[in-house]
Amino acid sequence: MKKGILLLFCLVFFQNLHAQKVVVDANAEGEKFEHFWSKCVGAGRANEALRAGWLEQMEKVHNECGFEYVRFHGLFHEDMFPVLSEGGKLVYNWQYIDDVFDRLLDMNVRPFVEMAFFPEQFAAEDSKTVFWWKAKVTPGPEYAKQWHDLIQAFTQHVVDRYGIDEVMNWYFEVWNEPNLYPFFWHGTKSQFFELYKQSAIAVKSVDQRLKVGGPSTSNFVPDARFDGEIINNHVSEEIFKVEDINELEWHGVWIEDFLKYCEKEKLPVDFVTTHPYPTDFAFNPETGKGRGLTRFAASTKNDIEWLNEAIKKSAFPDAEIHLTEWNTSPSSRDRMHDWLPPAAYIVKTNLECIGLTNSLAFWTFTDIFEEKGGASSIFHGGFGMINYQGLVKPSFHAYKMLHQLGDEKLFENNYLFMTKKSGNGKVVGLAYNYPDDHLEAVPSSINTFKKLEKMGESKQLDFTLKGLKPGAMFKMETLDQDHGNIYDFWEKIGKPEPPTREQIKTMKKIAEALDTEILRANKKGEISISRELSPWSLVLIQQID
Repeated sequence: MKKGILLLFCLVFFQNLHAQKVVVDANAEGEKFEHFWSKCVGAGRANEALRAGWLEQMEKVHNECGFEYVRFHGLFHEDMFPVLSEGGKLVYNWQYIDDVFDRLLDMNVRPFVEMAFFPEQFAAEDSKTVFWWKAKVTPGPEYAKQWHDLIQAFTQHVVDRYGIDEVMNWYFEVWNEPNLYPFFWHGTKSQFFELYKQSAIAVKSVDQRLKVGGPSTSNFVPDARFDGEIINNHVSEEIFKVEDINELEWHGVWIEDFLKYCEKEKLPVDFVTTHPYPTDFAFNPETGKGRGLTRFAASTKNDIEWLNEAIKKSAFPDAEIHLTEWNTSPSSRDRMHDWLPPAAYIVKTNLECIGLTNSLAFWTFTDIFEEKGGASSIFHGGFGMINYQGLVKPSFHAYKMLHQLGDEKLFENNYLFMTKKSGNGKVVGLAYNYPDDHLEAVPSSINTFKKLEKMGESKQLDFTLKGLKPGAMFKMETLDQDHGNIYDFWEKIGKPEPPTREQIKTMKKIAEALDTEILRANKKGEISISRELSPWSLVLIQQID
């Protein structure tokens, strides 16, 4: 009898709890927060930034998503011609780099400078290469001095060209994912640490106020595969025997060793960088054994919290944190990148990580990206939030909506984030449905995902906004399976490969178009919103007057 009464009480309690409507006061004092998601975004390689389409898309994501910096590979690759042989002597040539930087700065975007890879003259004679464009990753016999001199000359050049007041705002990051032997770094951990040492000395020799950091490693792991001088893939075999990889303790790669090395060598670390993809896909790339090992949805937040603790305990507790690559997976052929679910994952993760990092750079803003060469399909799972033809994906809408938020938090729960803008007091809210029955980060297969009995449970968006001026106007925009989800529309019209020029024009309009409503506050200065949030959908509620 007592058990029955208890069950009835619990049922009534939770029903009443669910029925309680959220009330948000627009006049309440908000909690300030930073738009770290708009700080930096990724791109493929420097040479691609010389293309008209790349520049057009860069300008679009800057204007509409607010990105302030862009990071890319291959700044010193030979297709940028940084080092030339003339009359038996090596000379530096900055014309191509200047072209890229000039155009970025003209659109008010700064470079987040990834200093990589080796110019041909500095790499080993039989250097290992990566990607079809053959980035050289094996250090030559005199790499330390040659690299120091290159970085010093490069840094002095950009200071001379753009002025110290401008370049003090830049970030100089050393290399990319050097722990992934022999992929991005065909050398030892100690050799990379020497590379960092020479880079830091070179940058600071130009001006001590310039910011340098690293180690730009990938990925978070639950084992000791990266503890030695080069990766030991045999150590990672144990992970395949674990039923739930989320029960393991995950940690950043080389971070603690890197910080101890810099303390020992008295080197500066102005910021720490690493890549917290929510999957262990990156290891054993030659066998693909990590494919499909996706961690739970909050793993990125956990990883960044681990990173904060590691830095706090180090000799560099004030170092900034920049996660210079992040996406639902580190594969540029992951079909889920083109579809709807990543948008909800992007919003959920970024809102969860407020206050934990200075940036979480989405990799990448564009499918004008050639690590694996060109793709035969216009939707091939590319990293970009915009495809090659300029069609925006749901991930673009996610960042555009995040950018619209104010800078003062008024209210937050697990599906609604209400803000206001300190400058004008206007209210902006963002609702999202990352279904509770999908505990993992976004799975990597559209086909597998679509075969599920259901894509997830709907949620009820039910709240009142008070303290408004009577008649205040709001625009409500919805991204869901039928609005702003260009991949499904492309499927419906038969997956044309490639689309005609007229089809592309139509598809661009469809890709941009969200379901839009106009709402007004009543005479009491209140707006009540009650509607169903379909799985993976986003709703932006924005005051427009």
